[in-house]
Amino acid sequence: MFAYLTGSLIAVLAGFALDLIFGDPSTPLHPICLIGNLIAKLEKGIRPRCEKNPDAGNAPEAALRRRQRREFFGGVWMAILVIVISAGISALLLFFCYHLFFWLGVAAEAVMCFFLFAVKSLKKESMNVKRALETDGLEAGRKAVARIVGRDTQALTETGVVKAAVETVAENFSDGVFAPMLYMMIGGGVLGFFYKSINTMDSMVGYKNEKYLYFGRFAAKLDDVVNYIPSRLAALLLTVSAPLAGLDGRNAWKIWRRDRRNHASPNSAQTESAAAGALHVQLAGDAYYFGKLYKKPFIGDDDRPIERADIARVNRLMVAASVLSLAVLGLIKGMLLWGLSGILA
Repeated sequence: MFAYLTGSLIAVLAGFALDLIFGDPSTPLHPICLIGNLIAKLEKGIRPRCEKNPDAGNAPEAALRRRQRREFFGGVWMAILVIVISAGISALLLFFCYHLFFWLGVAAEAVMCFFLFAVKSLKKESMNVKRALETDGLEAGRKAVARIVGRDTQALTETGVVKAAVETVAENFSDGVFAPMLYMMIGGGVLGFFYKSINTMDSMVGYKNEKYLYFGRFAAKLDDVVNYIPSRLAALLLTVSAPLAGLDGRNAWKIWRRDRRNHASPNSAQTESAAAGALHVQLAGDAYYFGKLYKKPFIGDDDRPIERADIARVNRLMVAASVLSLAVLGLIKGMLLWGLSGILA
């Protein structure tokens, strides 16, 4: 067991290094793409059963409530299957590799961890927005930011495009970098895929619209639970990292403490508020999703207009926080393993 824990630590460190070097590979065989395909196929198979209406002769209100319950429990069943399959396959693969040859197991787990990190791809995609605005104008910027955000982008101003890119980097530092890292440090690639399967479900079905309000509710709530602690630790690390990135750590702390709950999600405003404070800009506010306006409070103070350079600044902050997170979590796990080795000696 001690050897496997040590191998897991090596794998996380190697996976992080591979991500910084190569970035997230774009391939339909990417594990997250495969999880996404699994979610889509399960939804396609489960949802029609939920929409059947055996209560057609009953009162419309009662029939509607029964359908909503079926949709909710259909979503629960889908979530269980996705989690079990995702974590189960990764566990079986690692069990086989580690028992065949220790370093084969480490290599396999390192590749798993590599697929779960998103530092370089997050930086690349957000910086593409900045370059598109600078070289090809607003319409190109809207198309570039549409690749990384869920909101409607067709009518965004340049300020809206930049703000969306900055918010995405800040928010995804938590669920694209820190949270996977934390779960992998605790339980290796298996727990990493457990987390990422939930996070992927939330991004696909966790919407509060007519289609997913009930079917995606369980996945959305589960995502809130698994991100509750990581999002807060991630915000703290952004705050501590701000001076390392040449930004204002004191103001990051101030805005985080004040605005960390300015979002319908209990987690999304955590890292956004820390980033807004570090940059001295105002984020969030009203946004359109699927043609519908959602009223949202602002995060941060409007100390200055947000500008294209803020995309580069928030990326500098994200990378600094990522490296610091790896150092802190790696040191903690290394010390625990050292203590465990002394007990077992």
